[in-house]
Amino acid sequence: MPFVEFIAGWISGAVGLVVGHPMDTMKVRLQTQSTYRGILDCVSKTYKHEGINGFFKGMSFPVLSIAISNSVAFGSYSNALDYLTQSEYTDRSQGNPISLTAVYMAGSFSGATQVVVSAPIDLVKVRLQTQIRTGEKYRGPMHCLAVILKEEGPRGLFRGMGALALRDVPCFGLYFLPYEFFCRLLTEAGKPPGTFAVLVAGGIAGVVTWACATPMDVVKARLQLSGTGGLAYRSVLDCVRVSMREEGLRFFFKGLLLNSIRAFPVNAVTFLSYESLMRTMTSRALD
Repeated sequence: MPFVEFIAGWISGAVGLVVGHPMDTMKVRLQTQSTYRGILDCVSKTYKHEGINGFFKGMSFPVLSIAISNSVAFGSYSNALDYLTQSEYTDRSQGNPISLTAVYMAGSFSGATQVVVSAPIDLVKVRLQTQIRTGEKYRGPMHCLAVILKEEGPRGLFRGMGALALRDVPCFGLYFLPYEFFCRLLTEAGKPPGTFAVLVAGGIAGVVTWACATPMDVVKARLQLSGTGGLAYRSVLDCVRVSMREEGLRFFFKGLLLNSIRAFPVNAVTFLSYESLMRTMTSRALD
């Protein structure tokens, strides 16, 4: 059932996105703009100037499209794990042991496959999230896509993709690794992981992954905004060099606290939704 994983990944990705989008917006603004003194200042100014809607900027497009990249990530991971371990999801869900090396390899593969899909989606999201009401250039996601194509050409849609790949390929491997580890730790041998185990393992996996991904996440966001009114960077290394010269090593960790706070509930809900959907759909398919 190779497509069941993609469907479950799609829905769980949309659920997780809705839960975490307001904090993601604050994170992107802190990473790319120097007008905020911290998280509370960013929240306060966003609400003052833009109201509640300011926290959900850029969500309408990714709630559908990022669900696609999540579908590709989860579907690729599960199917790669099937190939590497010669086991099906139903076998693994019963607690049958699988190699953590295979988990990391399958996770890294899933990160690589979804980069091409997610690069334009993430670019549009970041561009919309960093707009303020008094200086909006884009009227919506489709208008943003049209403007990027007009001003920067097709290559413009993939701005920052190198940094995105450097973030996602290793970190998606890391994403699934602690999830599998803590699911096993919190589950009796031979039994499928329960709701508590999935929530805790998913939350920890999210926090661990984003702690490692934040430095390259900052670089990615800055490259995606490069040349749109602020600094223009020639490459990943140029962005790192210029940012370190102006801000020191602390620039790598901008948004780390928000990423960590957001990661636990978002990924707990995402994994729980995914596992619940997979169990429902596979059990029905076997009936």
